[in-house]
Amino acid sequence: MFRRLSLLAKHLSKPLPNYSHLSAANPKSSPIPSSPMASATPAQKGLIHTAACLVIGDEVLGGKTVDTNSAYFAKFCFSLGINLKRIEVIADDEDEIVEAVRRMSKNYDFVVTSGGIGPTHDDITYQSIAKAFGLPLVLHDESFQRMRRLSKPHKSQANFDWDTPSAALTAKLRMVQLPLEESRPIKDEQVIYVQDDLWVPVCVVNGNIHILPGVPRLFQNILDGLKPHILPRLTDPNGKGISRVLISTPLPESGIAEYLTKLAAKVESKGIKVGSYPRWGKQHNTVTLVGRDLEYIMSLVPEVEKAVEGHRVKVEGEDEQEETDPNSPRILSS
Repeated sequence: MFRRLSLLAKHLSKPLPNYSHLSAANPKSSPIPSSPMASATPAQKGLIHTAACLVIGDEVLGGKTVDTNSAYFAKFCFSLGINLKRIEVIADDEDEIVEAVRRMSKNYDFVVTSGGIGPTHDDITYQSIAKAFGLPLVLHDESFQRMRRLSKPHKSQANFDWDTPSAALTAKLRMVQLPLEESRPIKDEQVIYVQDDLWVPVCVVNGNIHILPGVPRLFQNILDGLKPHILPRLTDPNGKGISRVLISTPLPESGIAEYLTKLAAKVESKGIKVGSYPRWGKQHNTVTLVGRDLEYIMSLVPEVEKAVEGHRVKVEGEDEQEETDPNSPRILSS
């Protein structure tokens, strides 16, 4: 079966842009030429302290699509106590993808990419990441078999046949040609399936680059499914995450800036961060206390409430009142 599939992939891959030099029939085919700067050894699987998200897509930069995946990833990291250090949005450009994933893989423990792994010519994430780390693109038979079993051809493709060469099959095969290092274990090391009823693989490159689709529903489901794989590598394996306490204040930021500066210096050694967020056109601004030591944070609340003449709230803006008088004063951030 694999030989037949490989021969079919070899035949179909020839017309694809940027794929003519790859042979799915020969899994030992030469890697895409790579810069000497590419990492030769995978990142070590140590504890996860930091994370980064790379959103790939011309449609995001062009305003056609609103990126919600990075916001979901930020909440995911916060809930698990992972320090999200960077979010970038870049074009479907090979050079930019290569540079970004090399840099992020080197600098952060857990990296997620979003987008660019579909069936069309501009979906170049797999091939670009392969180039970044000097890896071959390999037709992954298990992913193909899962796709074949769990996905259905579009209703417009009434004559589609999984065993007959066609443009539609060529396009589908693009989504299971993965950047793999064949000297390392593939199962659960380089390819992860998070749901039994979902064929889409999470390809893990260089030990810490996790390649996810850009479709928000898929991105969110797959990211949530990765949680069991992430928990054992967290500083807090219980995944309790970071706590955030909100304090609403009627004072402008300039009125509390001096106090917050002193407070931030006082609590820095405890790993607590103090934030101040203006709410333009509203009656209250927000002060935040963020950190892992909830007990210590709560001990600070009475002091902060008094200093900013405010009180703790569960949700930002919950104490706002609708203003019916258009001439009533509104605070600004200054």
